[in-house]
Amino acid sequence: MTLQQNLKLDDVSLANYLEKQILGFKGPLTSNKFSDGQSNPTYLITAASGKYVLRRKPPGDLLKSAHAVDREFKVISALYKTNVPVAKAYHLCEDESVIGSMFYIMEFVDARIFWDPTLPKLNNLQRNAVYDEMNRVLTALHSVDIDSVGLSDYGRPGNYFQRQVSRWSKQYRDSETETIPEMDALISWLPKNLPVDDGRVTISHGDFRLDNMLFAKDSEKVLALVDWELSTLGHPFADLAYQCMQLRMQHGGLLSGLGGINRIELGIPTEEEYVAKYCQRMGIDNIPHWNFYLAFSFFRLASILQGVKKRSLIGNSSNKNAQQMAEQIKPLVKLAIKLIE
Repeated sequence: MTLQQNLKLDDVSLANYLEKQILGFKGPLTSNKFSDGQSNPTYLITAASGKYVLRRKPPGDLLKSAHAVDREFKVISALYKTNVPVAKAYHLCEDESVIGSMFYIMEFVDARIFWDPTLPKLNNLQRNAVYDEMNRVLTALHSVDIDSVGLSDYGRPGNYFQRQVSRWSKQYRDSETETIPEMDALISWLPKNLPVDDGRVTISHGDFRLDNMLFAKDSEKVLALVDWELSTLGHPFADLAYQCMQLRMQHGGLLSGLGGINRIELGIPTEEEYVAKYCQRMGIDNIPHWNFYLAFSFFRLASILQGVKKRSLIGNSSNKNAQQMAEQIKPLVKLAIKLIE
């Protein structure tokens, strides 16, 4: 049986199950898998009672701790009544016999997604407003009182970057398919240059970027921040650097950034302006060790894409563009090396 066959849902049995689990849910339903998304297969569920979204673990052999849809469900449930915009979570199913893997159901948010960071269909004022709104959402996330929302156990204690460097180095080695000298150099350099732990602990989204935000169709307001698979308790500067890292990447292609783009002409803030606005909102003066955080972000994304590449090679990827995304690994690593030379 192929991966795509494994990803097909039994709409009749799923409807019967959900009618018993979600108040007000009514079948019949039809399921359609979204073509976008790299890790956890995601479906639009159209039922008699309305539209919903289903996210599941992919079938097959998976890297340990990856595809944790139960963690996604936990964090968006906790954040739903905070200032962080998230979709409403309805039900988590841990019984793999229902569709073949763990999954959860959340509300469908009718919104728009911006795939191109240059925002070509908007004017300069709108572009500036979009980036300012992303900045606002990021600071709202990093301002959440983790104890009051029940997420004090959402991550491990200790130095976040130390743990993350160790984790992603291991993940990379577990899915390594060829020798990349620059990656070996990063794996050696990062643990030797860790900033002193400053004690900052916030919810870290882990994949904070433009196309993981659902914007209102008639304004620049974010209605929901999505794709929480990599979220944990961590250091706030990781999310900020990750977003700025992506905006440094070359424009165009599957992982498009703002590299080589004149932001001033488009009304998009520079990296310095964006970081300064974040600092202002968070009440801090500046961010030391910025190059480390950026280099770590490039390393981490390259490690994630290496896992995508490995799943593609063994036929266990849910995205047809997996191999093309994997081709970005070496360029990412080279960008990281430039930051530490």
